[in-house]
This record gives sequence, structure tokens and C-alpha cells, in this order.
Amino acid sequence: MSGPDALGAEALRTRALEALTAARARTALLTECVDDGELTAQHSPLMSPLVWDLAHIGNQEEQWLWRAVGGREALRPEIDPLYDAFEHPRSERPSLPLLPPDEARAYAAGVRDRVLDVLAGARMEGLPLLADGFAFGMVAQHEQQHDETMLITHQLRKGPAALHAPPPPEHPSVPLPAEVLVPGGPFTMGTSDEPWALDNERPAHTRSVAAFHIDTVPVTNGAYLAFMADGGYTDRRWWRPEGWEQVRAHALVAPLFWRQEGGRWLRRRFGVTEPVPEDEPVLHVSWYEADAYARWAGRRLPTEAEWEKAARYDPVTGRSRRYPWGDADPGPDHANLGQRHLRPARAGGYPAGASPLGVRQLIGDVWEWTASDFLPYPGFRAFPYKEYSEVFFGPAHKVLRGGSFAVDAVACRGTFRNWDHPVRRQIFSGFRTARSAELD
Repeated sequence: MSGPDALGAEALRTRALEALTAARARTALLTECVDDGELTAQHSPLMSPLVWDLAHIGNQEEQWLWRAVGGREALRPEIDPLYDAFEHPRSERPSLPLLPPDEARAYAAGVRDRVLDVLAGARMEGLPLLADGFAFGMVAQHEQQHDETMLITHQLRKGPAALHAPPPPEHPSVPLPAEVLVPGGPFTMGTSDEPWALDNERPAHTRSVAAFHIDTVPVTNGAYLAFMADGGYTDRRWWRPEGWEQVRAHALVAPLFWRQEGGRWLRRRFGVTEPVPEDEPVLHVSWYEADAYARWAGRRLPTEAEWEKAARYDPVTGRSRRYPWGDADPGPDHANLGQRHLRPARAGGYPAGASPLGVRQLIGDVWEWTASDFLPYPGFRAFPYKEYSEVFFGPAHKVLRGGSFAVDAVACRGTFRNWDHPVRRQIFSGFRTARSAELD
């Protein structure tokens, strides 16, 4: 296969520059809205200090784009161990001799200046890392993923709001079916030709699922409140043993950041306390909570393959689309992405982003827990390093799909796979339920 011509390489350089620039602008937004004390504080033992993420972003960019792609000498090799996510768990990072805020900013900016010179001369072919500008796309996605992590830290921090954004757009409210039938049979899962897809999304392969029904929209706060009112957190029938242990050990009675006051439920959202909006998708629930709700409702969580078929399969053409709405990149009418809004849109929103079968909000708004463990696809090959995906494969992690309002479009597509421990609640996670069609 021949490499890109001059015009193709220039288009790839432009795309890479736009992705890197957008990620850095978001990083600046997340780190310049608070003072240095907030940057160096650990707001939760589950998260790193914001200043660690800031320098880690620069360090990864130095390692992959300045050193690996550019072939240049290391700028700060002595700090590599400090910003190795596998060498130091998050709980230990505040005690490390981290770069102070001004130095971390200067380091990340200095790396970026040098990387732009590398990008300007990159041929976008030859090395596997350079094919289709993959290395630049990988680094842009990495930074956006850490921006999402920093946004989670902002949600966990105490004190007044530091971030502000307009509410999601209001779309006309129309009656929608409660669920959609997805036909059984084979479909293409994963991808072999998405240029910036990561290793766990590859390769494309045929997967077959039996016919099933899936919720048209994610489960809402109002529906989840009904589960709570019916004793959902006090009836162990609905819970896996490990989930029930979590309920009992941590006295769980509601999603994270919810509290009851004066007979009504309130939530804390980025420093603002407000009534729980019943028409929004439920947020900040663990896999165990999602699974318990589904059992209570007489349903189940969809498998990862079912979720992807509902999101990508076009029954008219028989092909799998890049996104539910088609192959076009996400626009503001398609999905709630990119931290444009600091909350999910009302359930049923973004009609332009619906799948061919009519399923809504599969991309953006909330990450959706699936029933599946995080496992490799047939023919998986780790690239460019095992620590991105391979070391996480197995039953300890459950798959989430679809992205959330905190995810940028560069790090979200119909094949994108996220994963986390089933106890996690601080992430921007929700869910939808499914049932097998054979039960009709």
C-alpha cells in the first residue's frame, strides 16, 4: 500500500495540528481556572493532583512524538518515572517530587513547541507509528482522555464552581418507543481501517448476535428514582454478591453526588447543588448499580456486541457505520461531546444522531456500562505498547461504550472501547438496558 501523496500528507498534518491544538486548549481551560493550591491538592484518593496530569500529558508527548517519531534526545529523562502511570498509583502521586505548576506548564509548552517542528516535517508514512498520522492522533486522544480525567477531578473537588458552560440544546419532545428491536444475525464489529483507532478496537471481524430489544434512550434519573423508591438499595435479590457487599460496606442509597433534603433528591454538579432532573440520563452509577437496576426492571445490560450492533448496523445496507448517524465526523447536532455542556442532555435529545434503527444518544451524554468483560478481539495485536490495552484484559474490568459529554470527538467513535472496574462511580457513567427477543 502506497503512502500519502504531498497533498494527503498535508491534510494529515492539518488534522493532527487541529487535534493537538484543541486538546491543549482544553487542558489550559481545566488547569487555569483554579489556583496553584488546587492544582497541587489531591481532591480524592481516586484521582491524581491536576498538576500530575498536566506534566504527564507533556511527558507522554515528549516520549512518543519528540523521541519516538522525531528521533530526538530526551528533554527531561529524569522525570519519566514520576509520570509513569504504572509505576506510581494515584494515591501515591501527591508525595512525589512533582514539577510545580509553573514548571509543569513550561515543560508541556516547551514539548509542544518542539513537537510542532516534528509535525511540520513528518511524512506520515514509513514507520507504523507514522502511518496516517497515527502517533499524533494517539497523543491527541491521550491528552483528551486525561482532560476527561481532570474533569472528573473537578467534579470531585469541593468549593464553588470553577467551570461554566451553557446547558445542552433543547430538542422538540416527541413520543418515542420505550425500546427498539435489533435484528439478529451477523455484523461487522470493530475496525481495520479507522486511521486513529486504538489497538483494542482492531481488527474488524464478523460477530453474530441473536435478536434483542434495547432501550431507545439511556435510563433516566426518574426511572432510577423509581428503583430507589421500590427499595432497590435494600433488596439483595437484585444485586450480585460483590455489588451487595459494596452497598453494605459503603451504605449506598443513591448515585454518587446525590443527597436527600426536605423530601427531594439533590445532586452536586461541578460545585453547583441542584434538584435531580428526572428527564436526564442517570449519571455516576457503578456497573453493579446498573446491573441491579436492570434485574429489578426484568431486563439486563446489553453485551458489548449488542451495543455496537445497535449503534452501527444499518439494516438497509448491511454495513456497519462509523457512527450511528453515518460516516461523518460528529457535529454539535449529532451528540453531546467535547465538554461543550457540563451535563447530559435530556433523554431523547439529538435526533440527528439517532441510529438507523432509531436508538438515541448512543454517542455522548453518558458512558454506558455493558455486560461484557474487557477482552481482546480475535486477531488482536498490541500496538504501540502493551500497557494501553493488553494488561487490562480480563474479568476485572467491564466495558463501557459511547462516550459522555466529557469526551472529545477525537477520542470517541462507534468502535471506541472504554473499560473500568465495576465499582467505579466517579466516572461519567450511565447505562441502558436490553432484553432478548426470544422472550417475546
